Amino acid sequence: VSFGNPERERSIVITGSMFCDLSHRSLIAVTGEDALEFLQNQLSSDVREVSGTRTQLSSYCSPRGRMLASLRVFWRDDTFYLNLPTEILAPTLERLRMFVLRARVSLEDHSLELVRCGYAGPDAGQELKQALGDCPAAVDDALQVGELTVLRIPGPRPRFEIHGPTGAVMKLWERLNVRGAPVGAAPWALLDILSGIPNIYPATADRFVPQMANLQMIGGVSFKKGCYPGQEVVARMHYLGNLKRRMYRLSAATDTIPKPGDSIVAAGKDTNEPSGTIVEAQLNPDSSGVAALAVLRIADAEQQQLRLWDAEGAKVTLDTLPYDG
Repeated sequence: VSFGNPERERSIVITGSMFCDLSHRSLIAVTGEDALEFLQNQLSSDVREVSGTRTQLSSYCSPRGRMLASLRVFWRDDTFYLNLPTEILAPTLERLRMFVLRARVSLEDHSLELVRCGYAGPDAGQELKQALGDCPAAVDDALQVGELTVLRIPGPRPRFEIHGPTGAVMKLWERLNVRGAPVGAAPWALLDILSGIPNIYPATADRFVPQMANLQMIGGVSFKKGCYPGQEVVARMHYLGNLKRRMYRLSAATDTIPKPGDSIVAAGKDTNEPSGTIVEAQLNPDSSGVAALAVLRIADAEQQQLRLWDAEGAKVTLDTLPYDG
């Protein structure tokens, strides 16, 4: 989905301000006396740190320690919200409900209750402050402004999510419309790629331990909290230091966008045993091939002899992530 000019929308990622309808993502509302304890026992992050002024990345894992979902947690109106791709909403909500048992907690799909939009650009923070009177200063800061919840999220330039009722969000949208250009979902996903933020989709669910997707580097894993599904596997990998795969940003000279779950192979190696897996991919801002996130075998990545799909596929070049080094 785009606003009629996908190439122009991609270029805005690096040249100007843009706002995006985030209806391709969904919201799970978690309420009740035991909501905090319930989420603390289910998610990989320390949910006690979430407040009206603080948001965080997190993940929901299987007992094998593999991520079933990656998500952002925020707090609004006495409710915890889990923001995640719509494609994994139903299985995530169904599985979380299995563990409610006697807990005084309710989990509901609130995707239609709150409107979501994103805003990003070199002056996005200043422009939001002019429009709203205030703006979150640092990544993972949150702010309640009237009926709106504003979250600052990682990006190559200032980037924000705004959640609220339709009228309030539309009023803000109209004010920002004179400063930024509307874009579809693809440029927003491209910003996730450039920021090194992994999204989990059905094709990649239950495949990656959080550390394989760098979640420990971006605040999505706590090694000091108590148990949650898969915690023993995640902790063992951390304390034994035996991480053999991690997520990289890469580019490839192809106009065919790889899908989540597609393979990356190493030259001269058995293609039946891929060296890596695509997490997410989009066309580059200048349309010169694709940009992607992929979980790769570290030893193969260091050789830098990788190709998309098979031995005849497009050559892969590794790029740096904002938090590398």
